[in-house]
Parts: sequence; structure tokens; C-alpha cells
Amino acid sequence: MTNFIPIFPLELVVYPGEELNLHIRETRYQQMIRECAEQRKDFGIPPVIKGKLHEYGTLMQLLHIEKTYPDGRLDIRTRGLKVFRILEVIRDIPEKPYAGAIVHYPDNHTEGDHRLMRSLVQALHWLHQKLHIEKSFDKPIDHLSTYDLAHHACLGLEGEYQVLELLHERQRQEYLRRHLKNIRPLIDEIEKLKERVKLNGHFRDLRMPDF
Repeated sequence: MTNFIPIFPLELVVYPGEELNLHIRETRYQQMIRECAEQRKDFGIPPVIKGKLHEYGTLMQLLHIEKTYPDGRLDIRTRGLKVFRILEVIRDIPEKPYAGAIVHYPDNHTEGDHRLMRSLVQALHWLHQKLHIEKSFDKPIDHLSTYDLAHHACLGLEGEYQVLELLHERQRQEYLRRHLKNIRPLIDEIEKLKERVKLNGHFRDLRMPDF
């Protein structure tokens, strides 16, 4: 399926199923949101990373305009619907101050490996414990997807975008598995450094190397 949508480029990645609250400052996007509300239309958020607009993004449903300020600013609630790929950006739309895009919605396979998902959740709990982060998921493990986990895996913006590009749940699971495995030694090393800092200035009982 291919169609035209207004786009709201942002320096973030949004996933299908994710709920996102936004504060709309720019006049052009205030107009876009009001038109989406009046016409019951969706819009797209394609990520901007290092100043570059990327081709994959997420179609967003406007759930509600929570607040309209006297100067026109808006607080809105939205939800991610599905992944799109930009075929062409349309920067000049008659009588519109914002850009749009012709997009295609690729098939997105959502069936994953339940055992692997459980191990990913365990790895995330370990990571959050090490980082002293309190995090619990609102869904049972069997109902979780990689989209529910990705923002909490310390991927960074580019890593989160790479997850968005993957259109098979098992590929996304494997990507997260490798990432969490690769950062584990780094987290362990940080823990050792923290212990060394704590011991600075204290008497230490050290083992002598066999030299």
C-alpha cells in the first residue's frame, strides 16, 4: 500500500504501539496537527539523525489534543501505528507550510521466539539493576515485543533506528540479544571502576602477583 501523509521529522525513533506525548511549538506543525484532528488523518514521524532525514518512520495516530495554549502551542497524545518507508519527500505542498511524503508500508512480521524474549527480558532486568534503574513492563512477557524493549536497552538513537528498519520480529530479537551481550562486559568494567573509585584513599588489602 502506498499513500501520501504529512510528516513531522523529529530527532527520535517511535515504534508501532508506542504512545507518545508531544508539545507542539512550531506554527507549521500546529496547523498540521489541527488539520489531522479535523480530518481524522494520521501523520508520520521519520527520524532525523545527525541532521539527516531517514527513510523509515512510524505512522502516528492523533489520539487527543490535550491542551491548546493562547499562543497556539499544543499538547497532544499520539500512538504509533505501523512502519513506513519514504519513497519521495514532498517539500512544497500548496497552501501547506509543512512537508509530506509518499510512503509505502512494508510487511512487518511480528511472530518472535518466546524463549528468546524471556532471555531478553532477563538481560534487561540485569542491565537495569546494574544501572540502578527501576523499570517494569505493563504487559506479561508473552505479550511483549521488541518494540516494548528497545527504548530501554541503551541502544542510542542510531541503534533504535536500526531496530525500526528490521521488519521481522526474530531479527529484532537477535539484534537486541547481540547488543545486550556486547554491552555486558562494558557494564561490568564500569562496576569495577566504581569500586576502584570508592577505594581511593582507603587502606586496601591486595593480592600480590606471582612475579
